[in-house]
Amino acid sequence: MRSVTRSLRDAFGQFATGVAVVTTATPDGERAGVTVNSFTSVSLDPPLVLWCLSRRAPSAPVFLRAGRFAVNVLGEDQGHLSRRFATPSPDKFAGVETRPGPGGLPVLAGTLAYFACRTAGVHEGGDHLIVIGEVEHFHRAEGDPLVFHAGGYRAVSAARRVLDRAGA
Repeated sequence: MRSVTRSLRDAFGQFATGVAVVTTATPDGERAGVTVNSFTSVSLDPPLVLWCLSRRAPSAPVFLRAGRFAVNVLGEDQGHLSRRFATPSPDKFAGVETRPGPGGLPVLAGTLAYFACRTAGVHEGGDHLIVIGEVEHFHRAEGDPLVFHAGGYRAVSAARRVLDRAGA
């Protein structure tokens, strides 16, 4: 018999989300990264975003100490990065192309967008922490997003082309 928790998780999974990797570095150079699908914009004035971090994530103390983070929005061909940063590893950045972002934040190469943020607040949210960031810098590129739905990655480019042809 399926647990209520698993059933609830499956129901939440019916909401398709984008996929992002949130990265950070402390002033002494310790880096951390985690895959999230909880990223969203909050406000344009001031520019605020939020994402949720599991309290049990090994990287949680690093994110809390760093006080800054970058949200890297993944493109549809970057599922390998999503898996890499979702899997426990001693060095998630090994072999991953990054560039130094504002304030020395590690920014993943080839993403659709990134947002360099100062941590503006951390709030309790059950088994997660809700992290609010003030966007200090951002960059946008063209491409199709990596989407997560019902426990797997999905491509939206074909669906968009169908809607475009239909005049929607």
